[in-house]
Amino acid sequence: MASLFRLAAIGALLGLASPGAAARDYPDVARTSVYVPVRDGTRLAVNIYRPAEGTSVASQRLPVIFVFTPYRARFVDDKGQTQEVALTDQLALRSLIRAGYVVAVADIRGKGASFGARRGFQDRTEAQDGHDLIQWLAGQPFSSGRVGMIGCSYLGGSTFHTASTTPSALKAVFIGATDFDKYDFVRKGGITAQFNTRPDEPAEVDLASVPVDADKDGEALRAAVAQHAANTPMAQLWYGMPYRDSISPLTKNAFWDEVAVYRYAKSIRDAGIATYFWGNWHDEPTSHVILGAANLGGKLLVGPGDHCVPPAGFDFTGEIRRYFDHHLKGVDNGIEREPRATYWLKDGSEAGQYVRSEQLPGQTSEALSFYLSGTGDETPSAEGRLSARAAPAGASTFTVDYDLPPSDYFSFWPGSLHGKGASFTGEPLKESLKLVGFPVASVAMKADRPDANVFVYLEEIASTGDVEVISFGRLKLSNRKVSPAPYDMMGLPWHSGLKADAVPLAQGEVAHLSISMMPVSRIIPAGSRLRFVVAGADSRQRNLQEIKETPPPQLTVVHGWEAGSRIDLPLQR
Repeated sequence: MASLFRLAAIGALLGLASPGAAARDYPDVARTSVYVPVRDGTRLAVNIYRPAEGTSVASQRLPVIFVFTPYRARFVDDKGQTQEVALTDQLALRSLIRAGYVVAVADIRGKGASFGARRGFQDRTEAQDGHDLIQWLAGQPFSSGRVGMIGCSYLGGSTFHTASTTPSALKAVFIGATDFDKYDFVRKGGITAQFNTRPDEPAEVDLASVPVDADKDGEALRAAVAQHAANTPMAQLWYGMPYRDSISPLTKNAFWDEVAVYRYAKSIRDAGIATYFWGNWHDEPTSHVILGAANLGGKLLVGPGDHCVPPAGFDFTGEIRRYFDHHLKGVDNGIEREPRATYWLKDGSEAGQYVRSEQLPGQTSEALSFYLSGTGDETPSAEGRLSARAAPAGASTFTVDYDLPPSDYFSFWPGSLHGKGASFTGEPLKESLKLVGFPVASVAMKADRPDANVFVYLEEIASTGDVEVISFGRLKLSNRKVSPAPYDMMGLPWHSGLKADAVPLAQGEVAHLSISMMPVSRIIPAGSRLRFVVAGADSRQRNLQEIKETPPPQLTVVHGWEAGSRIDLPLQR
């Protein structure tokens, strides 16, 4: 009993809840907004939401949840309605306020109502801005001094990068759908695709932000948005750095290194900041979410849905609250004793279940190889076979097809490209396969020119004939050299992307490509078939019309015993 009282006393001094203390529910919100200057004097717009009951605002010092966004903390939509990030529950923010947390949402510099110009994209200036705002929040009269941070997509990245500056008040982060290695994500395999290559928004978007409270006539908002004209254009930034060690003509430095959050992983670990990583299987960043958990040692949640959609069939809001209750309020709710990984396993239909495990997806899987082979009719239109045994030597040649099905502007997952390259289809499975982890494609290729882009896809063909892409990957032929990774890749191949490691193909040379693909978690039922597709273009390439070649490349997939072209599937028994 004495030890319990001592723990309660220590908790009171630290601003923590006493063990077993009942959580109070606050039905209302009190909002204020201010400009806060960071270290270089730039003023950033911060909206603060405090728990309240009627007109009575919570008077005790409470932990703070901080969100750092480029998408405007508070704005008026095209219907004249005010939208506020903190008052929605996509990231559980409204529920956290109700549960006795202060929520603060700030616009990053160069966006929303904040002053300044954005240099690059998630650079160290932005990370230090996050650091300064956290320390400012921790010192306010409403704060217990303990701060957590949460975000998904860009907001997940701003959370991760802010954590890399290790502000002393930051105790826990909840990171969703962002990258661990930005070059490997944005230019995976040396090729840009959908993410981070969209045009920048016009000034009218930021001018729709609600001015901070003291800016009654919006004069400061207009002055702030005028400074945004100096923002670094995002798509041009990424297109202008083909190699990991490229010097950006816009930022004048090796910018991929600056924004590689893996370089700061040790600092986050040493600071003792708790980490929780979240993604969904139908979303490209999930590969990096899993790598983040592998390298930071944090908890992991992977749901069944798309980009930043709260996982269906899971108490997402409750999980977030329990996580922050433990790390910011000191509540002994058992979350730290639960298995570190929770992930959705699809069972061959729309149904599925959540798996709880101490192992991350794929860590206990073994490789099951399916080999590529021809049909004996080596014409460009012939469809090859995918089988458990390699066949005699052969080749499948195709011409890159740029006439692709249209892609949604925000297409987080590709559609089938069967018929747009070389396809290899297996026989109906005699028994089901439980696949959990990362497929790896090993493909021998020839080309009629020194370089070309290669895209690979794994499809499931249901017994009904329905087709679904379940994994994919990409690699530029010249980027094929596999190098030692500077972080834990969970055994997957890693390509440095350095200019010195780029090797163009000699005429007639067979290049051996090793391509890690998007992770999967599903049971492929008996009767379904697998299909492997190799193409030279993807409709999610926003610059496809600018980079397409005339005449288009001719690519050849080489298969057979010696070439060993295959796909290794992560079989979990």
